[in-house]
Amino acid sequence: MFRVTQFMQALANPEQSPPLRKPRGPVVIWNLIRRCNLCCKHCYSISADTDFPGELSTDQIKTVMDDLKDFHVPALILSGGEPLLRPDIYRIGRYAKQHGFYTGLSTNGTLIDESHIDPLLETGFDYVGISIDGIGETHDRFRQMDGAFDASMRAVRLCQDNGIRVGLRFTLTQDNAHELPELLKVVDNEGIDKFYLSHLNYAGRGNRNRKDDVVHQMTRSAMDLLFDRCWNEIQQGEVKEYVTGNNDADGVYLLYWVRKNLPEMEEFARQRLEHWGGNASGLHVANIDNLGNVHPDTFWWDYHLGNVKERPFSEIWEDRSDPLMAGLKQQPRQLKGRCGACEYKKICGGNTRVRAYQLTGDPWQEDPACYLSDAEIGLTEEHSRLLVTPYSKQNIPTKNITFTS
Repeated sequence: MFRVTQFMQALANPEQSPPLRKPRGPVVIWNLIRRCNLCCKHCYSISADTDFPGELSTDQIKTVMDDLKDFHVPALILSGGEPLLRPDIYRIGRYAKQHGFYTGLSTNGTLIDESHIDPLLETGFDYVGISIDGIGETHDRFRQMDGAFDASMRAVRLCQDNGIRVGLRFTLTQDNAHELPELLKVVDNEGIDKFYLSHLNYAGRGNRNRKDDVVHQMTRSAMDLLFDRCWNEIQQGEVKEYVTGNNDADGVYLLYWVRKNLPEMEEFARQRLEHWGGNASGLHVANIDNLGNVHPDTFWWDYHLGNVKERPFSEIWEDRSDPLMAGLKQQPRQLKGRCGACEYKKICGGNTRVRAYQLTGDPWQEDPACYLSDAEIGLTEEHSRLLVTPYSKQNIPTKNITFTS
């Protein structure tokens, strides 16, 4: 996860910026249930509206949570499927809060009506993230349900009206990238103070639909829009949280933004970005699925490290006998191809390893979704790949998509 606003605030007030700290334990994204009332195109868990046998019971979840607390896990993101389909979701949420976890709820929002507001408030979720894939029919088409957009936006307003912190989550693809500016206007109009942009990852249905991944130039244009917007709002004294995920090249691209717009801050920015270190799979972010299987992150569902029904999470996470975990925890990672030759490995950490694995069978090969040019990452002809020139707003293919504030 790349916290754009946090870095921009540090650039605006370097003297007042606290040092970045690595958490003692990983943030755990926990898919409590696989069942979902929707059937989304890019679902990494390939959920469906049916019960999946073997899911963790309430008591098993509490036992795992006790171990996570002792292991210094700072935050839990309770997800699915659709987590609100678990009858015990609020009991689980309250147990997490009683243990002192930062607790987020990741939902499609369509099930949130007035009857859920009191339980949400009583549970005390720190944040409710609602996924939106575009405006109106675009969102409905992605979610494969008529009226899904209106239902999710109604949930946003209900949360807002009742003092529940809510944010939008948006997965950028070639089919919806043109609506990013309009969606950011929705953020403004609804008074939403957090926006998460996720790059498409090759896992689950996202892997099946990787042909729909935005081309590199479109990604760059989207990031230009997000960076400029965030900086301008900070200059105007506005407080919104912009976060991106699943493409750690965003950190390197921000360094180029700084070089262009705030050249005097380049060394400061580089130091903070290197301390951030990029990809955290197997290090500072973990996943537990609905059956209790542990994964290096949410997109490694085909790779099991162990099961919390059989071994404590803390033991599984520290076990380096698994070759993938040993490689992910090794710093620097033993990367190949463009990633191995890149001069910014300290910033991005090799980006998202699951994409390399899905395309080549080798998790240490180059990440095909890196959108930086060869010149930008200091490559020789040996690892050459033709890309557009830096910060060009020209030659945006297929749909002639442009982004303006």
